[in-house]
Amino acid sequence: MATQITNYQCPACTGPLHFDGASGQLKCDYCGSFFPVQEIEALYQEKLDQAEAAGVAAQSAPAQAAEEDWTEGLRAYNCPSCGAELLCEETTAATSCPYCGNPTVVPAQFHGLLKPDYVLPFKLDKAAAVRALQQYYKGKHLLPRAFSDKNHIEEIKGVYVPFWLYDGRVTADILYDATRSSSHISGNYRITETDHFEVRRAGTVDFERIPADGSTKMPDALMDAIEPFHYNEIKPFSTAYLPGFLADIYDVSAEDASYRAVQRASNTAAAEFAATVSGYSGCRSVSSQIYMPRYKAHYALLPVWMLSTRWNGKSFLFAMNGQTGKLVGDLPVSAGRVLGWLFGIAAPLAAVLAGVLFGLM
Repeated sequence: MATQITNYQCPACTGPLHFDGASGQLKCDYCGSFFPVQEIEALYQEKLDQAEAAGVAAQSAPAQAAEEDWTEGLRAYNCPSCGAELLCEETTAATSCPYCGNPTVVPAQFHGLLKPDYVLPFKLDKAAAVRALQQYYKGKHLLPRAFSDKNHIEEIKGVYVPFWLYDGRVTADILYDATRSSSHISGNYRITETDHFEVRRAGTVDFERIPADGSTKMPDALMDAIEPFHYNEIKPFSTAYLPGFLADIYDVSAEDASYRAVQRASNTAAAEFAATVSGYSGCRSVSSQIYMPRYKAHYALLPVWMLSTRWNGKSFLFAMNGQTGKLVGDLPVSAGRVLGWLFGIAAPLAAVLAGVLFGLM
């Protein structure tokens, strides 16, 4: 039996609603009406509670033997609009029905400890993401046509990526060998004298909301590269921000992801302390004790536009910050275009050389 899911329908015409980043409201795809998030939350709270309860009951029921192995790791849901059965990965929390196109949310995925504390709503829509990607491709003449094709770019998806945001205090005690050098000329020699000083710095540095993604699907380096996010726009979590986008729940725990946040905080603290050692010609750390004894982790969904592509057996992933528009990703090079470019250079060069040789004969 499929787990119950829900979607948000327009109170005016029953059309599907999606969250509109520009207005910060839910917009109807059919009649164009706008509704505040709080209004739709209140209207659908009972429906969400029922869907969540049904999902939790289904998850706690005795598991039945799978009919086929290919369903392992998947969950089945019924689209509340057209009734179609949807198969999604276990971490999927928001998606859209491939049959009717209506956005759907799985409330049971946000039950208990899986419920995020915060959500940072999308600020940039798909049109802005497409324009940014087109600009990113612009001028890259060796890029395969398959990448710059408009239909390909339109495949970009908005995803709420699970993140852990860490608050904590770093304690540091660092000993430096600082040097101050001077030189003078004595006869035929230049003499350099170096004085060494033992410099110690100790103290604490407080950090708030150090991000670390909580999804094994997302490359950590790519998620780090699209920072920063501006947390002054973060909201208490509500599923009303999800319609129209994809969303996953975390599959990396706060404890398992904490080493990345602790390392970032420790490196930042070390740099801050080193910057206070001034007035010397050189400075190096001799010994250091830097640690974060305690931290508090907040679970949040952050907005990312994603485009995944395969080319010649290799995967290329592009990510754009759904709030600031910062975009990163690797690009392939078309061998055919490289040869064409080389031929375009070689042919005129050969003609010039031939002209020079004939002129000398």
